[in-house]
Amino acid sequence: MGLLFVEYPKCSTCKKAKAWLDAQGVSYTDRHIVEDNPTAEELAAWHAKSGLPLRRFFNTSGMLYRERNVKALLDAGMADSEAYALLAENGMLVKRPIVVGEDFVLVGFKEPEWEQALL
Repeated sequence: MGLLFVEYPKCSTCKKAKAWLDAQGVSYTDRHIVEDNPTAEELAAWHAKSGLPLRRFFNTSGMLYRERNVKALLDAGMADSEAYALLAENGMLVKRPIVVGEDFVLVGFKEPEWEQALL
């Protein structure tokens, strides 16, 4: 399996991350997060592989996150399965970009983390 790059093309952080991947010569498969939203099963697998808290998978600065009051749902103790289902409803709820590799998942673009995992 190659590298999967999950992005929203209009997102400035995604554009920076994609430019960084291209500059480093990293090959990847591109996936539009809204047109091809991750499934609950994919999100569960990515979460397990990432080692990150589930909250890191939410786009906390997004309008939809605020409109749906997701923080309150998470604070109230939403089950992981419910969180995966919620994330799978709309790609705009998902933090991006996401890079999925053989044995790692990166959420958001933090250049030092990406360098360590990809170079």
